[in-house]
Amino acid sequence: MTYAYLEAVLAGALAGLIGVQVVLRKLSYFTMALTHATFPGVVAAAILGVSITLGGALAGIVVACGVAALTRRRGQDAAAATGVVVSAGFAIGVGLVALRDGFSRDLSSFLVGSIVTVGRTDVMTTAAVLVLVALVLTFSGRTLLFTGFDEAGARAAGYRPGLADLLLLVTIELVIVTIVPAVGTILALALIVAPAAAARVWSARLPVITVLSAVLGMLSGIAGLALSGTWNIAAGASITLVAAAILAGSLTLRRATQGIAGLREATR
Repeated sequence: MTYAYLEAVLAGALAGLIGVQVVLRKLSYFTMALTHATFPGVVAAAILGVSITLGGALAGIVVACGVAALTRRRGQDAAAATGVVVSAGFAIGVGLVALRDGFSRDLSSFLVGSIVTVGRTDVMTTAAVLVLVALVLTFSGRTLLFTGFDEAGARAAGYRPGLADLLLLVTIELVIVTIVPAVGTILALALIVAPAAAARVWSARLPVITVLSAVLGMLSGIAGLALSGTWNIAAGASITLVAAAILAGSLTLRRATQGIAGLREATR
């Protein structure tokens, strides 16, 4: 369980970091599409006997580049292109499983994760990706936000929004395939979005949101894994439910504190 807890901490921090960009740029739906697009690459890698991280990354990067190119074409609906990816990506993965006779890998481990089976290599991979993503966001975080919120202004200032978008999409995909062992392809979205959305409730400053999101992601991983062992439920589902509960609790507590503050102001 030592490796499982280390993976939970690292994966939670990793998802929390990239989740800030996903939430602020409203890319939750697109991120869900990437999780589905990763699935056929993961299955193909398992069939060929190579790293599922490599297979998922390659599939996701191809899809990310394709969707990025489609959505930048004039008159192309981004939501429509993303919606096609959501269905087609998952369907290809299921089709690969059905066509491959003797496929013996447990499909559920790809979908919802199997964190209790991670080993040293998985933990080291997650740690390396965490460092890489932290460096990317440290040096490019504000540029990514600038190009996302004001593309015309960024272009006038000399930035290249297309490259910035592609960098972000590839980074998101890298995070997704890295946390597959922890929460799988289906549940990855919740661990990416929920901590960042909860952090956004409490602050509007990017550095504060980023740190708080990473902390909440780690808390989701640790608490979810602990509850999984106590209640004998799937670890990926438990981690996801804790992340969702943190978001729901943050929204409720924030609304309650605002209501109390308003009541005190009215009684003065």
